[in-house]
Amino acid sequence: MRIAFFTEGNYIGKTPRNNSNMRADSAWICALEAVHIPIHQIHQVNETFDWGIVIIPKKKDHLFDYPLVSNMKRICSNIATMQESTYWYWQGGSIQSQLWYHDILQKMDLIFCHNDMDLNYYRGITDVRCELLPTVMVTDHIKSFDGERKGVMVGGNWVTAYRGFDSYLIGKILDDDITSPTTGRMKPDETMLDINHLPWIPWSQWMYELSKCKYGVQLGTAAAGTFNLNCAYLGIPCIGYDNVNTQKILHPDLSVKDGDITSARKLASELANNEDLYNQYSKTTRENFQKYYSEEIFLKKVKCILNSK
Repeated sequence: MRIAFFTEGNYIGKTPRNNSNMRADSAWICALEAVHIPIHQIHQVNETFDWGIVIIPKKKDHLFDYPLVSNMKRICSNIATMQESTYWYWQGGSIQSQLWYHDILQKMDLIFCHNDMDLNYYRGITDVRCELLPTVMVTDHIKSFDGERKGVMVGGNWVTAYRGFDSYLIGKILDDDITSPTTGRMKPDETMLDINHLPWIPWSQWMYELSKCKYGVQLGTAAAGTFNLNCAYLGIPCIGYDNVNTQKILHPDLSVKDGDITSARKLASELANNEDLYNQYSKTTRENFQKYYSEEIFLKKVKCILNSK
């Protein structure tokens, strides 16, 4: 089966397994041995594919006059789109942007989603078949820290999408040593907080920095769930909301309802004061990763979806 991915990335071809920046979209492309083609260059391609999957970027205005669907159908027997960010993020755009996006969704053969809650949403606003495209990790070249793990990694900054304040509050119960990644939406005055902010780093280096931490907290809005997945691979117990599939499946005993900070505080206190419980959760989440989210499991699920009509 020949698969093409169309994104805002500017490269053409396959993603090598030793790619140092193997974030979510790169991992999908790599694992599926798909060919990546920039969205704005689809019209220049002459080779054909069984499936074409487009990840429509957050900024869409430049695509309004581009014949995206007809270009995809010209070279692909079947076309699909993959959810970008939260199920509601696209509604932050202009009215034209929202209507354009919904029209594109309706013309697809398949809509891929991140989480169970996203399936219910996209099935509700379209008449299109919707399936999960699980977040996957290509783990061949991951290097992890082999010393004693310390501190907390929180999965986002103090903005609406990441809700970093909530994660910080829970993180402080676990340990005073808190680290956070830096994103493009981080507020400048967040640097005034007692948080160690990692600069932007490639994914391989991110995994190494994450592996130094003992705990993870991600109380943000539901999207791809890569943070929760990365923690599970490394055996780092992560407290998070259960509307994220990677959280509820990989860290079931540390998952709480969206907004239930009361339960999250209780879990954090128990985890910080019970080393046996910590070790149990660390072992279980590693096992869950292999059972539910290994690359082999991912390929079986996705190929089954793409082979069925």
